[in-house]
Amino acid sequence: MKYKVGMYGGSFDPLHLGHLQVMIQGACECEELYIVLSCSVSRDHVPREYRYRWIRNSLKHIPGIQIIFLEDTADSKEEYNQAHYWEEGAFFVKQQIGKRIDVVYCGSDYKGGNRYESLYPESEIVYIDREKIPISSTEIRSNPFQYWEYIPKVAKPYYTKKILLIGGESTGKSTLTQNLALAFNTNFVEEIGREICEQAGMEDTMVAEDLQKCLIYQKAEMWKQIEHSNKLLFVDTDALITKFFIQFLLDKGEERRKCEVMADAISEVNEFDLIFFLEPTVAFVQDGTRNEKIMQDREKYSNQIKKLFDEAGYEYICLGGDYKERFLKAKEIVKEKFGV
Repeated sequence: MKYKVGMYGGSFDPLHLGHLQVMIQGACECEELYIVLSCSVSRDHVPREYRYRWIRNSLKHIPGIQIIFLEDTADSKEEYNQAHYWEEGAFFVKQQIGKRIDVVYCGSDYKGGNRYESLYPESEIVYIDREKIPISSTEIRSNPFQYWEYIPKVAKPYYTKKILLIGGESTGKSTLTQNLALAFNTNFVEEIGREICEQAGMEDTMVAEDLQKCLIYQKAEMWKQIEHSNKLLFVDTDALITKFFIQFLLDKGEERRKCEVMADAISEVNEFDLIFFLEPTVAFVQDGTRNEKIMQDREKYSNQIKKLFDEAGYEYICLGGDYKERFLKAKEIVKEKFGV
């Protein structure tokens, strides 16, 4: 190793490949590399907990790396750039490391300003050419999708947009969800309830536990699929759709109440960037599990689902027409809203 102890600091708000390049270089040259994660009570864009785990999970295969939190109370970057914040920070970092810092890594944009030389006179200052990976956190914050290739894999789920497709039975949710995922080269969350319904035999023989599984497994699948999504994640059905079936299938009583509470709780923590409501304007297809009662009055039950979403305060865009018309309209809306 070239150095015993090294240090590299920044807000990493967000972390990008340029930061990781410096961290890897430092880890290769130092027995111990301390990464100082600067945090602000008022200026942070990405919560520090996310930035910490992005760094940790990106570099957990490399020994000798430690992360230190450095918090300040400055209201603006201009205020932070006043000398006393930098001096206080350097004093805190030296205390936390507790040993001589042999090298400090920093971006070439600080070169010539003598800031690091004055704060760490005992250390060698190594400037990293930022032009090798020409990106900044400010640019990513302004348009994450434009600079998607510079965002590390561990950070991409934070910026991925979630698009929900809802509607009554046999309105083409599954078909449209998969078609949109194909069109935008990403993945999707299928309707978990379909498999659980098949295990039960049909909707009318589903019990409270089946509906609870629908709620929990659907949420878990969203967490799983977003880890591997390409800017967008399309989701077929959510907790409020399951709540509709809870009310439709279960008699009033304690079991139904508990299921509704669970549905409301999951709906409360779900967040979607765009919601499409599919009107019952395509033919009803009976696959052997769907409810004949719903088939006989599709408009009535479609409106009941809308009411659940209205009461929960969700905004949605209604899509009618045939399969082709809805696909083209949805694709156009997604492209316009998210710039993909």
